Amino acid sequence: MNNCEVEQTARNVLVVSINNIGKGKKQWVLLTSDRHHDSPYCDREHEKRDLDVALERDALIIDVGDMFCAMQGKYDPRKQLGDVREEDNAKNYLDLIVEHAAEFYKPYANNFLLIGRGNHESSVLSRCGTDLISNLVYRLNTFGGNVFNGFFGGWIRFLFHDNSIVRDSKNLKYFHGAGGGGPVTRGVIQTNRQSVYLPDADIVVNGHTHDAWHVPIARERLSNKGTLGSDVIHHIRTPAYKRDYRDGAEGWHVERWGPPKLTGCVWLCFKCINRKIEIEVSVDVE
Repeated sequence: MNNCEVEQTARNVLVVSINNIGKGKKQWVLLTSDRHHDSPYCDREHEKRDLDVALERDALIIDVGDMFCAMQGKYDPRKQLGDVREEDNAKNYLDLIVEHAAEFYKPYANNFLLIGRGNHESSVLSRCGTDLISNLVYRLNTFGGNVFNGFFGGWIRFLFHDNSIVRDSKNLKYFHGAGGGGPVTRGVIQTNRQSVYLPDADIVVNGHTHDAWHVPIARERLSNKGTLGSDVIHHIRTPAYKRDYRDGAEGWHVERWGPPKLTGCVWLCFKCINRKIEIEVSVDVE
């Protein structure tokens, strides 16, 4: 994050100043969730490909929860024999999944901006008193990162500077997500609900349901000077890297009539055009 300065103004609010973003310049952001990195069914090859592209683009990385699956602990009723990687199969299981994840993400430590907490990490914190995300963030920061510990929900405010002048700003609201998404709507119905109670957001990012979509919604706006205009709120649902469905033969996801899901990420691009920041969103899945 060579061109960024970050200030934490509240426990779940970051202000990110992006410097020298003049005409034609871009700032990429990799948006992810539901990596379930320690699961045997995590597509780590796909995960690494996207992370390597983030390095090439000098992108900020924001992950909004369920970095870990973490369901094989002593007190977790969801655990199943065979759903643990061989290298993590020991008494200190929770320590090992953090240690091995930190080594995997070490080359990208300088690009990670924030790692949030999902329901899987919240469950471990509640049952075992272990904060997997805080432990991972601590390790990545010992590798030279400046990663911030996120929560289940929070805000990131982006300020765009050129020659020390604030040109523009964009507000991103992240929330890990809740519910099942729905077999028909895939959670898109939530865009209308969140648009009502998040009037200050330019971008809303949710995960959790392992769906992948981008829904831009136009809004009519009235400025303080009485000028009429419009803008767009970008609703984003980030996919997972865990392949729950596999061959459709068995497993919790299949037994509850869960469909195949796409894996991948969402790319956010801030582009300076005519002294204003334009937002481009691309869903990158396979």
